[in-house]
Amino acid sequence: MHCGGLFMTLLLLMVTRDSETCFSRPNISAVEGEPFYLKHCSSSHTSENEETSVRWYKSSKSNGRTELNPGSSPRITMYDNTLEFWPLELEDQGSYFSQMGNDTQERTLTVTRRNIHSCFNEKQVTSKPVGVEKVLEIPCTNDYYQKLIKKTSLYKNCEKLAEDNSSLFMMKNAEFSDQGFYSCVFSVYHNGKFYNITKTYNIIVTEGQKNMAPVLIGPKINYVEVELGKTVQLNCSALMNENDIIYWSFWKETNLNIQEEGKKTWISEGKSYASTILRIEKVKENNLNFSYNCTVVNQEKTDTSTFILLRKGKDDIPGDIFTGGMIVAILISVVVVCLVIMGIIYRVDLALFYRKLMRRDETLKDGKTYDAFVSYLKDGCSENAEEYTFAVETLPRVLEKHFGYKLCIFERDVVPGGAVVDEIHSLIEKSRRLIIVLSRSYMSNEVRYELESELHEALVERKIKIILIEFTPASEFSFLPQSVNLLKSHRVLQWKAGKSLSYDSRFWKNLLYLMPAKATKPNKGESEALPIFSAY
Repeated sequence: MHCGGLFMTLLLLMVTRDSETCFSRPNISAVEGEPFYLKHCSSSHTSENEETSVRWYKSSKSNGRTELNPGSSPRITMYDNTLEFWPLELEDQGSYFSQMGNDTQERTLTVTRRNIHSCFNEKQVTSKPVGVEKVLEIPCTNDYYQKLIKKTSLYKNCEKLAEDNSSLFMMKNAEFSDQGFYSCVFSVYHNGKFYNITKTYNIIVTEGQKNMAPVLIGPKINYVEVELGKTVQLNCSALMNENDIIYWSFWKETNLNIQEEGKKTWISEGKSYASTILRIEKVKENNLNFSYNCTVVNQEKTDTSTFILLRKGKDDIPGDIFTGGMIVAILISVVVVCLVIMGIIYRVDLALFYRKLMRRDETLKDGKTYDAFVSYLKDGCSENAEEYTFAVETLPRVLEKHFGYKLCIFERDVVPGGAVVDEIHSLIEKSRRLIIVLSRSYMSNEVRYELESELHEALVERKIKIILIEFTPASEFSFLPQSVNLLKSHRVLQWKAGKSLSYDSRFWKNLLYLMPAKATKPNKGESEALPIFSAY
């Protein structure tokens, strides 16, 4: 039976510790020579953007208010939102202020002298009445210093009863002989020194003690949906003794529209109950997502429940409006997808239209002479007649006479004689694009150096952009330089004699797209072809 009771008690202590609420007591008393701490209780309404560090101040009649820092005293340390004393001395007595953003809290600390003739101080004793044959519990635990505790000793009337390396917990059925002063002494190790912390209970064993541990009715956390501007009542009920205390706690500075009604008590089936109501007039934004704590307490136990207000969800959207909205959303999605697909398919046509509309011209101030240098097989024999004619006749006729570009064709624009390689380099540097008409014959030994030199200019030195026209399908080439594989796919065009003759064919549009933007003026002698959209 004792083991079962011990397990339940330990479980309750764990729950109580997990749900512990930070209370800011205005007046605090402590004993000199023991470690002590003050903690700033964070407000649940503090904005995430506000300052999160805590600044500490001490106020005294002689020095006024002064800010504390780690250099104020070797005994004072600051950790997170806590001010620690190692140990507390009589001179530490006074008023302390902690400030986090716009939130300021004040505590008055009274330091009492240690009783050298006793193991505890009479002013630091907690009275704990217990009925005879009822469960007597003496918990020797200290949550804050738990990690620093090296030894815990339990004394009765200053005579040692037990000792352990961590915490102690005494529980038994109370007898009249158990009455007395029980002191828990914690040995704490900090910065190479040991300090003692004393916690003393005055156990008073009474006959016929009928007090019970109070407990709140309902869940520990309650979410209440409210509407802004409406009034809401939070009802907190508890099973408790007649003299137990039940109350609400919240930050009153930001909740001026709240009234706490008095306690109401009643008895049912021989048990005593009580309730208290928190009335919130015209709920505001600052009342939402805020903790309102209801607490019941006596000398044996404290129990707390939290109420949090949430904005009430809006009514569901009517079915016809929801359906109509879904149809509109689907139609918009389909239109957007179609526009994206059309943009991808006709991106070249759109780009050429935009150039013409905006009258873009990339050739005005670049210092170049030619719009493109044409590299081709310079051999007009019957075997290569078609590609030769394409390079020296078809390209100039369309790009120069119809679209207004200026090409550099070696046999036409260069005077015979001189160093061929130097001439080619000079002409490429004066050109904005490099057009290579590539075929099997072009890869002969006579022009291989020219091709590799041109590719070096385009791919390595990045002085010119290259356009590759496959006069013969690339699958038939077996001796292409490796650098050709580095060209972007959209810069490789395929000439198809049966489909590429029209000025509005996909071949010429793609070639114009790769050429520099230029305000062209077609030759009047050439027939104007109306632009049409055509897919790839």
